[in-house]
Amino acid sequence: MTWEIVIGLEVHAQLSTSSKIFCGASTAFGAEPNTQADAVSIALPGVLPVLNKGAVERAIKFGLAVGAHIAPRSVFARKNYFYPDLPKGYQISQFDLPVVGNGQLTIHVPASGKTAAYEKTVRITRAHLEEDAGKSLHEDFHGMTGIDLNRAGTPLLEIVSEPDMRSAAEAVAYAKALHTLVQWIGICDGNMQEGSFRCDANVSVRRPGSPLGTRREVKNLNSFRFLEQAINYEVQWQVNTLESGGAIQQATVLFDPDKGETRMMRTKEEAHDYRYFPDPDLLPLDISEEWKKQVRATLPELPHVKQARYVKEFGLSAYDASILTASREMANFFETVLAAVPGDVKMCANWIMGEVNAQLNRDGLEMTQCPISAQQLGGILQRIADNTISNSGAKEVFRTMWAEGGEADTIIEAKGLKQVSDSGAIEALVDEIIAANADKVAEYRSGKDKLFGFFVGLAMKASQGKANPAQLNEILKQKLAG
Repeated sequence: MTWEIVIGLEVHAQLSTSSKIFCGASTAFGAEPNTQADAVSIALPGVLPVLNKGAVERAIKFGLAVGAHIAPRSVFARKNYFYPDLPKGYQISQFDLPVVGNGQLTIHVPASGKTAAYEKTVRITRAHLEEDAGKSLHEDFHGMTGIDLNRAGTPLLEIVSEPDMRSAAEAVAYAKALHTLVQWIGICDGNMQEGSFRCDANVSVRRPGSPLGTRREVKNLNSFRFLEQAINYEVQWQVNTLESGGAIQQATVLFDPDKGETRMMRTKEEAHDYRYFPDPDLLPLDISEEWKKQVRATLPELPHVKQARYVKEFGLSAYDASILTASREMANFFETVLAAVPGDVKMCANWIMGEVNAQLNRDGLEMTQCPISAQQLGGILQRIADNTISNSGAKEVFRTMWAEGGEADTIIEAKGLKQVSDSGAIEALVDEIIAANADKVAEYRSGKDKLFGFFVGLAMKASQGKANPAQLNEILKQKLAG
């Protein structure tokens, strides 16, 4: 019998406010330890939390983007547990009444092996506001642990999915789609290295048709590669345990990327273990229809809407549209390039998905770090469109521009890359080649069509690669036909 994998994700997205969720301390990354921990952050006696309106608006924005219910009234609760980096001894979170509930996100799962690409909708159970804890530092303390409370009180939106995913590939596709969305709508910078976007994976296995199995939660996965590796290892471990007659104990586990394995940290707590109760220092959060309307007006065109428009309006394939909307920066780049050569949608798309993406990957750069602007690339493509340069010449302009900067026309002039489009000049060149290769011409006319490439090669060499390929091919065919 086979096993069915069941996965749900809990994603912590750090909201892009400049101050913390319940006080005015900075959320900027990289400060010296404990320099951004004010009286509220370190829970001095008598301090009171004050809710950050910007954090609430970002939560509403997310809810609207995933078609969720925005609660007209939600409540903050105290989640009680002891940990050294939690100065109050409790975390302010939401439990019974979260701000966002019952949304969904459609994901594109790429083809793999014999499995074709497909779409799937993952349900989002809830998204609730909460504060982050501090950070325990285990290095350079001579066997002791240091505590940095800079992160304490940083605003988080915890996004909880239903257990709808059935493979590591689906979980990664969902996490990537969520990562794109929170950046797209401007509520989170998505920086996984800095901890702005972290995933916890709830993993279990069961026989098909059976009740859900006992889950284990893999905590704090900060890369998509680690997420995939952790799920695959955990699934195999659970299957091996069950098939050898063992039982799965609900637990929280950590993933060790060096060893590629999970290890248990503690048995998993249930909600009652945290003794949730409403925070007496914070009033219920009321969200009016007017407030939702104001936030909705700030939403950009969403990724799935833009994808559908690219397919319908530009005739692009669903795959091409998904690549060009992988980030808001990528979509903006494409649309700016397209404005320069509006009649050549496919050429613009191919250059961005091909040359630009390939060079970004080689150099390890994000779209925001691209050294060539959309206007500069548009300048190159204009010169292809008006036959000033060939595709090979354009690639040389692109490489020079990437390394040294500059504008297309300046580079074309400096490198002498203008292609010959004078039909008279091309005819004269072809006549010389035909006269000098009478034997090959005779062979071609006797039926050896493959010799056409031989003549093209000679002509391009003679013109130093500058002959307009389309014109050259047409004139060659006419002349060789006699």
